[in-house]
Amino acid sequence: MKKKVSLIIILIISIAGILFSGYLSYGELFKKSCPLGACTAPPIFGVPVCVYGFVMYLLVFIISILGIISKK
Repeated sequence: MKKKVSLIIILIISIAGILFSGYLSYGELFKKSCPLGACTAPPIFGVPVCVYGFVMYLLVFIISILGIISKK
């Protein structure tokens, strides 16, 4: 598998992760309720765990975009 194809697959997975964790983060932060019913993970440093997932997927998204547009 070529590098570009691998990066595009990673990009698609990161977009799905951003959408899902963004939905959960929005519900936790702004609606003050868990969108999936009962959230069992306690907050870490006062921040819901789904926010950390959102940030991680956003970083993976940015890195994969940079990899795709690089000339090397």
